[in-house]
Amino acid sequence: MLSKRIISCLDVRDGKLVKSIKFVNTVDIGNPTVQALKYYQYGLDELVFYDITASSENRNIMLDVVNQVAEQIFIPFSVGGGLRTVEDCAQVLRAGAEKININSAAVKRPGLISEAAKAFGSQAVVLSMDVLRVKPAPQIPSGYEIIINGGRNPMGMDAITWAQRGEELGAGELVVNSIDADGTKAGYELKLTRQIAEAVRIPVIASGGGGVPEHLYDVLTEGKADAALIASMLHYDEYSVAEIKQYLASRGIKIRETY
Repeated sequence: MLSKRIISCLDVRDGKLVKSIKFVNTVDIGNPTVQALKYYQYGLDELVFYDITASSENRNIMLDVVNQVAEQIFIPFSVGGGLRTVEDCAQVLRAGAEKININSAAVKRPGLISEAAKAFGSQAVVLSMDVLRVKPAPQIPSGYEIIINGGRNPMGMDAITWAQRGEELGAGELVVNSIDADGTKAGYELKLTRQIAEAVRIPVIASGGGGVPEHLYDVLTEGKADAALIASMLHYDEYSVAEIKQYLASRGIKIRETY
């Protein structure tokens, strides 16, 4: 059995670390480079960096901030936001990322997934999905809809179907971010995560809602996620990486050791 992973997310706007609740009420909370170094030193398994307004503002990602973070950490580092072409992805990888994280641009042009997988290998391609719970409909039978551009634009696409399509096109793993749970610290969207994990064969990273270590246990077991992404728990110093890992290990979850 592969070890479960603990991943943190740095949402960055105008070069500053920010946090929101359900994709609104976004506030500045610090320096992304400083936080990245701290989380690395504390034993985090992986880090995800999102330039959260790059897609909606139709601009390229802030490569200088990506480079600053990459120089500080030596764990897998995934970067997303405003990546629209293979060259955009290549620039991020040259800046120090190990994986590229595509979302809105892939929904608009799914061929980007296969192009990136061909250029860099599926192991370097992460498909992120921002998902909102809606009333089930013929186009959205699962009741979970894909939303793009930082939660601004509903696409009338079923999340389960899109996850399967992303795998077929060559994505190496999925980040499933529940807009309903985002920033609430009330627990992950277990039904959504489990449905996607059961529908694909690639790793699924659950995102949105982590507030206490029990929530991570729930999504890694009942939710069948391969990894749990956390933000507020670390950003506000509510828990340390070591505390979270010790709790999960005590409940029988195989996790990576903290050195």
